[in-house]
Amino acid sequence: MSSETTDRYRRRADAFERKVVSVRPDQWSNPSPCEKWTATDVVRHIVDMHGAMLRPLGRSLSPAPSVDDDPVAAFRAARADVEAILEDPSLAGRECDTPTGRMTAERHIDQVVSDDLPPHGWDLARATSQDDTMDPEDVERAWSAMRAIPGELLEKFRTPGAFGPGIEVFGPEVKVAEDASDQDKLLAFIGRDPQWRP
Repeated sequence: MSSETTDRYRRRADAFERKVVSVRPDQWSNPSPCEKWTATDVVRHIVDMHGAMLRPLGRSLSPAPSVDDDPVAAFRAARADVEAILEDPSLAGRECDTPTGRMTAERHIDQVVSDDLPPHGWDLARATSQDDTMDPEDVERAWSAMRAIPGELLEKFRTPGAFGPGIEVFGPEVKVAEDASDQDKLLAFIGRDPQWRP
């Protein structure tokens, strides 16, 4: 399968894992830029999204410690499950039904959980006072993709529950200055306040 997709996922997962590893025990209950979510909840969401990538293939997450008990181990196990799909051409290339239509498992992973890692890495970094600089390549890629989303799909992304109970893809857009960085513009577009601090 496309090594580009696998490499991109791996690079983003590495960056996210570094942030998870760097959270101090007393920081897990810190609030995050995602309303109602703590730092733990950000990791729980990412682990759950890894599980969602497996379901169309009739798989589920391997047994692992819970996010509450060991966030690092929970993320590493979920990540290994997704990497196993990306590394198996017969699984990666399998067509499956997803909330946004029929596509290969590889494309589903690339468009959903892989694309989710950088902004949620920012959330986790902000919640726990780490460096929150996103990879400029990810920012550029996401920002150009966001600007190409058709209006009615964008509206669906901003509607809580449109993709299933409890699923909120984007929050309402936040206003930022004209000369804001691309990272800040991207974050504002998906409903984050780039100035947010715990």
